[in-house]
Amino acid sequence: MSEDQGKRLNDYLLIEPHYGWADAEGNFIKPTLKQILKEYLTRINIFKDSKAWFPFMAWFWVLCLLPFMLLLLFKYFTWPLFIGGMVYGMVIMGSHGTMWYHRYSTHNAFTFKNSFWKFVSQHIVIKVIPEELYVVSHHIHHEKSDMPGDPYNAFGGFFYCFFADTNHQLIKRDLTPEDYNVASKCLQHTGARINTYEEYLKYGTITNPWYIMISWVLNWSFWGLAFFFLGEAIGVTGGGMAMVCAVFGGTFVWSVGIRTFNYEGHGKGAGKNGWGSSDLNRKDYSINQLWPGYVAGEWHNNHHLFPTSSRSGFLPYQMDLPWMYVKFLHWLGGITEYRDNKKQFLENYYKPFKENQTIVDSSALPVDLSGR
Repeated sequence: MSEDQGKRLNDYLLIEPHYGWADAEGNFIKPTLKQILKEYLTRINIFKDSKAWFPFMAWFWVLCLLPFMLLLLFKYFTWPLFIGGMVYGMVIMGSHGTMWYHRYSTHNAFTFKNSFWKFVSQHIVIKVIPEELYVVSHHIHHEKSDMPGDPYNAFGGFFYCFFADTNHQLIKRDLTPEDYNVASKCLQHTGARINTYEEYLKYGTITNPWYIMISWVLNWSFWGLAFFFLGEAIGVTGGGMAMVCAVFGGTFVWSVGIRTFNYEGHGKGAGKNGWGSSDLNRKDYSINQLWPGYVAGEWHNNHHLFPTSSRSGFLPYQMDLPWMYVKFLHWLGGITEYRDNKKQFLENYYKPFKENQTIVDSSALPVDLSGR
């Protein structure tokens, strides 16, 4: 299928919320909080619709993590445990999310030598998000950034983005076989078990539910036992269970925090006033932020310039932990090739900017992407 055909598919690939993407004039519709919550509760209602299992499950996983956080705070709390859990959630989970979901699963920024290294990289942390929930909609986010149809459009406000995984990121359940074949190709390289077209019609997803559930049980069981025995071995105060609560509690913080990122990462809907001096991409309202950059390598404005790059920390102060992982695995032989657009960034964007020239392609930005 041609690129133009793919773009047309992106116009109707996701289930449109009841409040719509745009009005009759093509302007972005900003729903009320009541509309957002009603949409959310409708879409996770497994008693009314069995195909709601997928978004329900994603939030059920978050709910399963909450007791670990509460136990950490009220039973096993020590500062070393708390700090360790937060480092695990913010840095390790955050960097893995950027490496696995963002750069590999969505953008194919590098190539694994074989399925072993892919499996290790996929499950090297506690798994919280199925690839399908992230990957398919993220392609559309890049095509329609900050415009109607962007599944996490910051102009919709904080809760528009926070509940986007349920309200805006699910694929339609009545695609034609041809359209389903195109959509499913987005996930084939991840190693996920892809549904046949008949299974897709039955379950409403690209990824097979049994694969998702078995992967979840095995992943959590492995890491639960691993951290329990680690805690026992190193003599953590409170024992192995305290260690488990620390890392699973930190994972809870990440699983909630990641749902806020695109609101923050696109300037909270502030438009051009949100750009900083390092945001050299003016085609959309993505911005570079120090905290997501340092803890997760998510230099978002840079990423929108070069989405298929294995590195987005292009400037000396922009530390990029996911890039370090890619380089390390490449050194070990687990990754055979990768893309690095640092040179193009410096030559095409940073050098002209430092010479007080016009930022490349800045004129391409519409006057008001929000459609307000």
